[in-house]
Amino acid sequence: MKTAVIVFPASNCDRDAQDALAQVTGKAPVMVWHKDGIIPEDTDLVVIPGGFSYGDYLRCGAMAANSPVVEQLKAHAERGGYVLGICNGFQILCETRLLPGVLMRNASLHFVCRPQRLSVESANTAFTSAYCSSSTVTIPIAHHDGNYFADEATLDRLEGEGRVVFRYAAGENPNGASRDIAGILSENGRIMGMMPHPERAMGGNEGGADGLGVFQSLLNAA
Repeated sequence: MKTAVIVFPASNCDRDAQDALAQVTGKAPVMVWHKDGIIPEDTDLVVIPGGFSYGDYLRCGAMAANSPVVEQLKAHAERGGYVLGICNGFQILCETRLLPGVLMRNASLHFVCRPQRLSVESANTAFTSAYCSSSTVTIPIAHHDGNYFADEATLDRLEGEGRVVFRYAAGENPNGASRDIAGILSENGRIMGMMPHPERAMGGNEGGADGLGVFQSLLNAA
């Protein structure tokens, strides 16, 4: 599997994503600087990492969504390539309209950083096939704007099409997200955005390995 990681100003999880991809695939990803880097056309997976692109000015992900690399990202998606947006990457995917909805300020108005229990809503996706449906995993979160919101019609469509992939465990919603949503898919199932950080739970010194399944699933799909 050939992979790439897009790096924006103030990305702070790009090295974590790099290490996770190298661990799973056995080779380092191409690190693509947002302004003048190139996403190779034979890339299977592009990761948009967490962080605070452009310092979260205007709105989280809004400035990054207008970066020159976004046209390459869209072309990659149109070719059928996989895209994984983590935390700020999820925000960017919503701002580019590659995913529906928006990530708002946490309901508590506080930054949250902790291990978080999640329910795997479906194992029948390219991002979750290494898990079992309805299983519970623990993956870290670290965000100030993770409150996923969409109108009721969009939420109903996501639910009806099986595009809600991860949900915060019952009674443990950390940010007020609609219907406890922690991760969703695009219509074609090849783009996923999620607020939790699977690259921080790869079985090293992080205290857990539940994030590994996301990358193993993508390796199998590719």
